[in-house]
Amino acid sequence: MNKVLYIILISLFSLTVISCAKKSSTSSSSTTTDNTTTTDDTTTSSSGSGVFVGVGYYGTIVRSTDNGSSFDNVTSPTANSPTANHLRGVTFANNTFVAVGESGNIVRSTDNGSSFDNVTSPTANRLNEVTFGNNTFMAVGDSGNIVRSTDNGSSWDNVTSPTTNRLYGVGFANNTFVAVGYSGNIVRSTDNGSSWDNATSGLPASSSYNLYGVGFGNNTFVVTGEDGNIIRSTDNGSTWDNVTSPTANIIWGVGFGNNTFVGFGDYGNIIRSTDNGSSWDNATSPTAKHLEEVTFGNNTFVGVGQSGNILKSTDNGSSWDNATSPTANYLIGITF
Repeated sequence: MNKVLYIILISLFSLTVISCAKKSSTSSSSTTTDNTTTTDDTTTSSSGSGVFVGVGYYGTIVRSTDNGSSFDNVTSPTANSPTANHLRGVTFANNTFVAVGESGNIVRSTDNGSSFDNVTSPTANRLNEVTFGNNTFMAVGDSGNIVRSTDNGSSWDNVTSPTTNRLYGVGFANNTFVAVGYSGNIVRSTDNGSSWDNATSGLPASSSYNLYGVGFGNNTFVVTGEDGNIIRSTDNGSTWDNVTSPTANIIWGVGFGNNTFVGFGDYGNIIRSTDNGSSWDNATSPTAKHLEEVTFGNNTFVGVGQSGNILKSTDNGSSWDNATSPTANYLIGITF
């Protein structure tokens, strides 16, 4: 009898050990799966494999796969004409790069920027910038032209614009598109770009300052422009306030990352703000060439400009180094 009880007890102990081992294995597997999913989500929300893509004159497209340290040329479908096909703006979303430029040119890439194809455009007006939000690509350009795509940049339609002024920059956040341009013009849309209204810029009434760059971070839109003008909005672009600028140079583009706004401008001017755009300081620049646009990814700011200049910063815009560039053409747009 004792022997029988002993055998039963041994059997029960063995089953318990096996059961515990399976539970431990399942728990470990579940943790690994969760971590993998998190990594995938992070990768998807940026640019797949951490690719920077820049665009510029004569259809130039450059690409970096080493965090902006070096760039290579990419074959461009708009590079056949020496005058008509400059590319001016580029953005990334939904595993798709979209670039826009002269004569309404639109090109796109679905292979991480390795190759680009032309897309039929609804306009012959120059398009200056493109952005993405709520599954919608939005581009703006001359004569107040606004075009949009809701199928990942495959097809585009014109949108009724409230202005005939040239629009230079466009950004998106908090379900709001904001576009800016000549004579302090600011327009905004809260219905995915279907309709747009004018917004008051906050610039002096007598001002005709042109506005060029749109950036967003920490619930704050920041817009930069002529004569170093900087304005900001904390109510999704409904109202704007002037901010004291450290420069009188044009600031063409502005980007945001790691709680830092960075602006790029003429004569190598770089400005930065670490208090949500309330105050700004000049940063030391390694070039005196005009700088056009700046973006952020993988804890790195990368910007582009005149003569193929490419700059990068890994300390939140405090210091900058030249990156190897494969072109001497003017680079105007950059994205990650």
